[in-house]
Amino acid sequence: MFKFNKDLELPPQLKWKFSHEPELLGWTIRARNYNTFVANCMFLFLSVALAGLSYVVCLVPAPSEGVVARVVISFCFYMVFTLVILSVTHQRINCAYRVTKSGLEHCEWKDFPEWALKFLKWLAGVTAVFFVFMATIDPSFLLGALIGPGGVGLTYLSMAYSKSYREMHTQYHHYAFEWKEITQLAVVTNREIVDFQYSIIQKGDEHVTNGGVNVFCKRKQKEKVAEFIRSFLSPNVPFIKTRADVPQY
Repeated sequence: MFKFNKDLELPPQLKWKFSHEPELLGWTIRARNYNTFVANCMFLFLSVALAGLSYVVCLVPAPSEGVVARVVISFCFYMVFTLVILSVTHQRINCAYRVTKSGLEHCEWKDFPEWALKFLKWLAGVTAVFFVFMATIDPSFLLGALIGPGGVGLTYLSMAYSKSYREMHTQYHHYAFEWKEITQLAVVTNREIVDFQYSIIQKGDEHVTNGGVNVFCKRKQKEKVAEFIRSFLSPNVPFIKTRADVPQY
């Protein structure tokens, strides 16, 4: 019925529970499923601290190190660690949603960032060539080659061959909810999110489990998504507006 554009490639292990029913609404999105205000403040603080540290690196030269070499080393130091900070404070998770007559399903997964490995590999190679070339003009650049490209190379190796690091940056979850299990629906005013509360009895369990789920929407779509979901719910299910500083998942 509706199909938002620019879909992500779904994980091969995903099997929709209601796959036998036609999709009425579906979309994929890459979302920041955490408190973005805190993460942005953390990035700003660390960036300022890193800029100050880079300036200190530039002011404290090694023996026979020229001005140009100090500036280049400080710049590489700042760029490499800025990328590291960004990878922590601006992580995104892949989300897929599917709505049918029986209910709503959503899948969340995070793939290992292979692009980061390729970038670090090329960055180490390019900067190494640059420093070796500059060393023919000023031997002090050999020290920069050890600190700059050498540090990038070690970062690449630790990311590429660490099993625990790969597992930490890879995850997969799939959930399915029937309409009767949703007890409250809400439009989040400060994020592009539709929130719903649920009450279910887990398979093989005897007690009721209550919880909440955030449905991440594309820009200016949350009102439409909320109204569409609401059309399948019982009239006595509360429909409200709220804030979500720390999303539920």
